[in-house]
Amino acid sequence: MLLDQVNHPSDVKSLSLEELHQLAREIRDFLVDSVSKTGGHFGANLGVVELTLALHRVYDSPRDKLVWDVGHQAYVHKLLTGRRDRFPTLRKYGGMAGFPKRNESEHDAFGVGHASTSISAALGMAVARDLNGEHHRVVCVIGDGALTGGMAMEALNHAGDIGTDLTVILNDNEMSIAPNVGAVSRYLTKVRTDPAYSRAKAEVEQALRRMPGLGPRLTKALERVKDSLRSLVVAGQLFEAFGFKYFGPVDGHDLPALIRVLEDVKRLRGPVLLHVVTEKGKGYPLAEQAPDKFHAWPSSARKKAVPAYHEVFSNTLIEFAKSDSRIVAVTAAMPSGTGLDKFAKVFPNRCFDVGIAEQHATTFCAGLAAAGKRPVFAVYSTFLQRGYDQVIHDVCIQNLPVLFAVDRAGLVGQDGETHQGAFDIAYLRTIPNITVMMPKDENELRNMLWTGLHIDGPVAVRYAKADGLGVELDARPQPLPVGRAEVVRTGSDLAILALGPMVQVAQQLADTLATRHGISAGVVNMRFVKPLDAELVVSLGKRGVPMLTLEEASRAGGMGSAVLEALSDAGVLTPVLCRGLPDRFIEHGSRDDQLKDVDLTVEALLKDVWRLLESVPTKNVSI
Repeated sequence: MLLDQVNHPSDVKSLSLEELHQLAREIRDFLVDSVSKTGGHFGANLGVVELTLALHRVYDSPRDKLVWDVGHQAYVHKLLTGRRDRFPTLRKYGGMAGFPKRNESEHDAFGVGHASTSISAALGMAVARDLNGEHHRVVCVIGDGALTGGMAMEALNHAGDIGTDLTVILNDNEMSIAPNVGAVSRYLTKVRTDPAYSRAKAEVEQALRRMPGLGPRLTKALERVKDSLRSLVVAGQLFEAFGFKYFGPVDGHDLPALIRVLEDVKRLRGPVLLHVVTEKGKGYPLAEQAPDKFHAWPSSARKKAVPAYHEVFSNTLIEFAKSDSRIVAVTAAMPSGTGLDKFAKVFPNRCFDVGIAEQHATTFCAGLAAAGKRPVFAVYSTFLQRGYDQVIHDVCIQNLPVLFAVDRAGLVGQDGETHQGAFDIAYLRTIPNITVMMPKDENELRNMLWTGLHIDGPVAVRYAKADGLGVELDARPQPLPVGRAEVVRTGSDLAILALGPMVQVAQQLADTLATRHGISAGVVNMRFVKPLDAELVVSLGKRGVPMLTLEEASRAGGMGSAVLEALSDAGVLTPVLCRGLPDRFIEHGSRDDQLKDVDLTVEALLKDVWRLLESVPTKNVSI
């Protein structure tokens, strides 16, 4: 196999065109076989095989810098840069990351996992190159979905103003995770399908055929004129207006055309945008026919006995929206991931996909709320980070009733550092006016959504990337007393204050303490991080009850910190040990591996309990 002989980008340069086509076929076969076993992002990588080969054929990595947006499409790049043997470990604990990662390879010029970052990062590298008096090329690859992000537009604006040498490859496959939406998407569709270009191109081809005796240099020059006609005939020259030389669209699966145009672009000075049209899932019929479903391949197939939290959220929101016409739903290019695709089928006029634009989505919700609606923004924890200023400035200062359904809160597994929902408690609970809560099971999630939709102010309900516990759902949702915890188990030796999935861990820990060691531990489902049940916490502290706090979130600034603050405000001193995610980024792997890594397992917590109890002079205090 040719693929076995490719261990460095330089190996691609020595292959003939026929061999490159063979290598492309082998890469697709390899990806289908490998990713079907390990899980991982699938469709986008099949779509960029020829583009990645052409990039490594023309440019000289790592001297030339290749920056990938999001990173969903970087597997082919990893294959060509000496990491083929690591693919069996893809996204596993201690294995190869699913995204570009600077400490993994010198060929990964910039680490990534979220969208719309590549142009900004590449422009920074280009400016640093100029300041250092260096002369290498900087190229970034951004998808049409990521181009809808405001950050990408800001970077285009800055790059066009600076005018330095920078090449932006627009990988246009009409998809992000779901089909793209918005005016930019419609513009790109117009560029792809403009009949004026097709007519002009055909006329030039006929003229070339009628001209006898053209020399090879003139023929090549005229071919380049033909390929650049698009930029002359398409109305509304968006990229030219930003200060970029625009070329394309080019067929992203035509290797000779890609290589030729990249060689031409490489000689140009200033900002250049090359528009490449690819097909997500190319070469695998099932992925070609359903690119949204084959965006990522699950690591294992299993029958689900109970619905996942995001499914419970979706079904519940549909139920509530049937009796409350004020409820509207918003997603930032994640309708299927958040479960809002189901809501959109039932309420197509009350569900809004704004594209990869979390800042806009947040303020859009603020506007909806100011006009009397009850907007629900379903968003992953790490993606809400991108709209943080808007949460403060546009929602919370005005005390508007926006409900943030914060999905993927806590450890998320194989996507790793860029996707762990570690920080939302810390960054939300410091904001005035907002209510922050997390359910212990799927029935409590329903009740929290009901409660949140009846609070006249901002609310965040965070829930895990996990299946529910299989508990019975109340026929009618029950409002929760805001700011009140739930004592789920009494005990006389210590209190375990837990949040979300950690309530189940706390109960297992209490069982183990009782059966192995005769220690009586009470368990409290804290439910509300803000407002915290300070009355209960202070009451425990005044009675001298030692407390262990458990949360699947950053320990710094988390629920445990709120407990300590409540005790401090009341002037109460009592032993408290806070456990959560440590002060470091948690790498990819299974959720079980990650819980072991951060010592949030029963066996690890037993040691913490002994440390806590050793600091207590007397026992037998009840909760």
